[in-house]
Amino acid sequence: MRPVRGRGFGRTRAFAGIGAAAAALVPIELAMRRISPKNRPRIPWLFHRALTRSLGIHVVVHGRQERRGGVLFVANHVSWADIPVMGSNILAAFVAKSEVANYGPVGWLSTLSRTVYVERDRRQKTGEARNAIVERLAAGENVILFPEGTNSDGVSVLPFKSALFAAIEGPGCEDFIIQPVAIAYTRLNGIPITRERLPDIAWIGDTALAPHMLSFMSLGKVRAELRFFPAVKVGDFADRKALALHCHNVIADGYRKMMRGEA
Repeated sequence: MRPVRGRGFGRTRAFAGIGAAAAALVPIELAMRRISPKNRPRIPWLFHRALTRSLGIHVVVHGRQERRGGVLFVANHVSWADIPVMGSNILAAFVAKSEVANYGPVGWLSTLSRTVYVERDRRQKTGEARNAIVERLAAGENVILFPEGTNSDGVSVLPFKSALFAAIEGPGCEDFIIQPVAIAYTRLNGIPITRERLPDIAWIGDTALAPHMLSFMSLGKVRAELRFFPAVKVGDFADRKALALHCHNVIADGYRKMMRGEA
């Protein structure tokens, strides 16, 4: 990665901002867990807002976010930065692979944010995660799902794994609301991000998390864009494969347009 000349203070600014946000909000979150569980989502939301600002990310939103409670937001996945970008705009818990819980401070904060962890190799645990997703949606809580199952390279949107929609398939789930969301990183220090620069943003393959985060902090000003598409209901589709395909098609099309500056 190539940090922008003159942006050496970026890491210091980011660490200072993250530290200040954690020091101020984590104790409140821990206290709120004992007092009023219904208010918990707002603490991670505030933390993500502070984090995006500290990282130099400016978020531009297109479309209309579904404001009713109990929405499953489905999005493409480009970078670890997707978490604060989306978390700063949507009051919701994330669905993540169980390994994320072991990512040091990142894992601790994910758990604090009530992330639903999925252990894909253990059927019993996977079933528990599915139940947790249904229970939260039924209770009016929002959930964010990345159905690619991994980070893409930012060039295109990977096919969606329909199995990840299994939690909302079956009797009683017909009225659950699904809203597709496309996330794209379109500008770096005011200049459109080209394919050559995408590795600076996208967290690809086996790239170590910590070095990537440190390099990202030195990049400068990053523009992220979110586009919310019309919400649909589970019952509008014949099965989870049809729902997954619909979400993929609208998100992939929206992603291409945002990367071309057509949003």
